[in-house]
Order: sequence, then structure tokens, then C-alpha cells
Amino acid sequence: MQIDPSHPRFKSLKIREKLVWGIKKGLTHPAGLLAHGRGEAFDYLLGEKTHDFAKKAIEAAGAYLISAKNPIISVNGNTSALCPNELVGLAKLLNCKIEVNLFHYSKKRVVIIENYLSRVDSKVILRSNKSSKIIFPDIASWRKIMLKEGIASADVVFVPLEDGDRAEALIRLGKKVITVDLNPLSRTAQTATVTIIDNLIRLLPLLIKKIKKLKMVDADNLKSLTINYNNKTCLNNSLKLISDRLKKSG
Repeated sequence: MQIDPSHPRFKSLKIREKLVWGIKKGLTHPAGLLAHGRGEAFDYLLGEKTHDFAKKAIEAAGAYLISAKNPIISVNGNTSALCPNELVGLAKLLNCKIEVNLFHYSKKRVVIIENYLSRVDSKVILRSNKSSKIIFPDIASWRKIMLKEGIASADVVFVPLEDGDRAEALIRLGKKVITVDLNPLSRTAQTATVTIIDNLIRLLPLLIKKIKKLKMVDADNLKSLTINYNNKTCLNNSLKLISDRLKKSG
């Protein structure tokens, strides 16, 4: 579909078309469109901007990822279709791997996503057919399938567009969970160590830029950034912003 750049919803429509293209290619599950629409609604409420509370979360996320002994990036169909270059760029910057982990699981779709991301750089992609799988029984969805060399052994997990049950399980396992969620009331947002309330497409370039700067910061200052970060405060600030905007529009 050709979208006129002058259309007032050009950016939003372009994102939707990427996801539709992802379905045709086998990357994205149709249910991913519903999940995207839910997030898009919250983005409207946020004014489709990256706010200060998101920037604070991005800084804390960067500090956690740099300080991690074994960070991992977990991706699903939507994230892979929307931001392949940025996700691979982030993995290379952190010298870590990317693991495909799906709610609507099929071996075929996992391989399709792995192959698609490998076109950008195959060295950072964990291959499910070459890795040992671990099943976590307390996760209700197919996201319970994790790779031993990836999420299972990671201390910090970056999981944009995450599911609440797995976020809770990862926290119980003692891992730090960094997530991206436009809905500050979601179980994932409320559970994660760091929740970035922002659009994935907007924040990934900002996160990469921030990590490049934080790599020049010493370990003590990085630690202070994580210790002084309060996720509940950021969530509350995002809710206040949404509430204020609704009051003004009324």
C-alpha cells in the first residue's frame, strides 16, 4: 500500500503496513496486529512523544544493560518486523545475543524470524536448532521455551513488547527485566525492573545513543543510576500525564 507522506497519520500507517508485510512474510502473527492497536491507543494518550519519564527509564535501562554480565535481547514477531536493524545494532553495541521467543509459537516462524534478523548480522542471532532448550513450567504460554545460552542464563533481559506471565517468571528467577510498554497499567509494566513507556520505534535509537554515552561512565556511577531509579515513580508520572491530557481534552 502506498501511503501519501502528507497524510496526518503517515508514521502510524507506515508502522501498520510493516506489520501487515510481516504477516505476509511469516514474521508476525495476526494477533500481533491487535496487540499493536492496543499500544497505539495508549500512544495517542501519550501524545506520541518521548517524555521525561521515558528518558529516565532509558537511562536506567542503559546502565543495567552495560553493567550486565550476560545480557540478552528477547524478540517476537512484531519487534522483528518493525526494528530489525536497531535490534541487531543494540546487540552488537552490547556484545550480546538476540533470542526469538514467541507467544504464538511455531518452529517454522521462529526459523523465519531468525533468518530475517540474520540478514542484518547472523553473528548476534541465537539459533534455536543449535541451542539447548529449557522449559519453565510456571509460564502458561509457549514463551516458556527458552534457550540455555540465552534467556535462561542471562542476568538482564531486554524484552520489548513482553507478556506479563513471563515477565513475572523472569523476575522470580532473579533476573532484571527491561521492557517497553505503552500501557503503564499492564502486568508487564507493573512487574518489570525498568519499564520504558514509549513507542519501540521512537525509543530504540535513543537507547542506542544513550548506551554509547554511558559506556564512558565508570562502574560506580552506572550502579548509582540503577539504584536511584524508581520504576513506580516513572509509571505514576506516565499515568499523571495521560490523566492531565484527558482532562484538558474534555
